[in-house]
Amino acid sequence: MMTGPAMLVTETFVDVTDPRTNRGHNHDLLEMIFITLTATICGANSWADVERFARAKRRWFERYIALAEGIPSHDTFGRVFARLDSGEFLAAMHAWVDRFAGSLREKGIAIDGKVLRGSFDRAAGTDPLHTITAFVTDTRLVLRQVAIDDQSNEIPAVPKLLKLVDLAGAVVTLDAMHCQKETARSIIHAEADYVLTVKGNQGKLASRLCDLFLEYGEADYRVDGLVHHATVEKSHGREERRHYYTTAVPNEAIFAEWKGIKSIGMVYRHREAATKEGDVKEHDETTFFISSLPPKVKRLSRLLRGHWKIENSQHDVLDVTFSEDASRIRKGNSPEISAAFRRMALNILQRDTTLKDSIRGKRLQAGWDDTVLDHIYAGFHGT
Repeated sequence: MMTGPAMLVTETFVDVTDPRTNRGHNHDLLEMIFITLTATICGANSWADVERFARAKRRWFERYIALAEGIPSHDTFGRVFARLDSGEFLAAMHAWVDRFAGSLREKGIAIDGKVLRGSFDRAAGTDPLHTITAFVTDTRLVLRQVAIDDQSNEIPAVPKLLKLVDLAGAVVTLDAMHCQKETARSIIHAEADYVLTVKGNQGKLASRLCDLFLEYGEADYRVDGLVHHATVEKSHGREERRHYYTTAVPNEAIFAEWKGIKSIGMVYRHREAATKEGDVKEHDETTFFISSLPPKVKRLSRLLRGHWKIENSQHDVLDVTFSEDASRIRKGNSPEISAAFRRMALNILQRDTTLKDSIRGKRLQAGWDDTVLDHIYAGFHGT
């Protein structure tokens, strides 16, 4: 019988099939999932780490799970999770996320791909795991995780990912790779909106946007219907100024091909950073975008800026704090399963309000202090 925070696992993964046939003499699968999730929250980055943590915290675990067969070895964790049905596991994880995600209406949903560079297995001839995730930028919540064969399959995978989420009323943001007509149609059919960055992969569209905004610039951007918003951010000796411009979509055939389009826009970024030599290094960048939203520049600027939280609050945290890029977990389905554990742990830590600390700090404190770990689980399970 699993009690306390272990009930979270029981409720979520009870229908995941145990890949072992002789289950009567094996470590309980749900206990293994609970141990791994807890260890991942508390700093474990490998199966050996999970075993070490479980042995060190055996008394804590025995408060909530039976451990009739004792602590599994790291080899057992690796074998079982390598054979686990990743489709079943991710479906359970996604249902778990949906229980506390709340309504996505008006929220920004950033979608982006990520390669787990250390997960390749040269001996088995397998490439690194490539995942696409959907990330709620307002709440920093990992909403969905889907694995694909390689980066070339990322574009057609996005419309499939969109079907896994109730996107009604949300705003999906995507980088230039995913500025695709089929993706725009899929988002509109899901009763959502989009903001798509436009670059060279849509050559004619990018060229027309560039020409239009050059014309607007020649008129000093004093054009009927064109609205402007500027922001300034200063941090660690760096200053970045952004100028956002947007207007209603022109009545031209090249824009009519994009389902639901209502506005076009440009972002100009100017960055100044102090060098070690005391000089100032400057960098300028201009990008364009299209959107199914009306040309309300402040809202569009927030969505565009918010999109990069998937890099800062998910990808970077997973690589730097969870050592995902360096992970050598690579057998069978275990790279995908371990990636899911990291994202579940990240969701729990991101939502925690009991500690005012970084994700790294929360992991350390939860691993050191049983009371902190209990509070994190209690606060999460009560949401």
